Amino acid sequence: MKTVLLAAVIVAAGAFSAFAQDADIRATINQQFEAFKADDFATAFTFASPNLQRLFQSPQNFGRMVTQGYPMVWRPAAIDYLELREEGGTYFQRIQIADAKGAFHYLEYRMLETTDGWRINGVQVLDAPGAAV
Repeated sequence: MKTVLLAAVIVAAGAFSAFAQDADIRATINQQFEAFKADDFATAFTFASPNLQRLFQSPQNFGRMVTQGYPMVWRPAAIDYLELREEGGTYFQRIQIADAKGAFHYLEYRMLETTDGWRINGVQVLDAPGAAV
């Protein structure tokens, strides 16, 4: 009986940990979306990983990249979180975004856990589910 109870506690702790991790990753992405909506590129830049910060060098460069290359991220009409997956220690959060014209975009956020919390380490635009290749 003790073994079964211990196993149940371990499974529950793992599920809670996964839930907390998922919530923390979503919170990081949501905070960056909120900063973009306010055109606060300095705050949005803080949610980028150290590698991306070095690459873009300033919030202004980062903001230009987002507004010109990812307008659906800069001005989303709706955001839906899809699956979170882990691959080789890296976490990927898929998101469906509806833009201002109602078109859907699918993106995958590569996440990096740092000593300061989760940071976005890249975003890839994906083909729509069921789209012909």
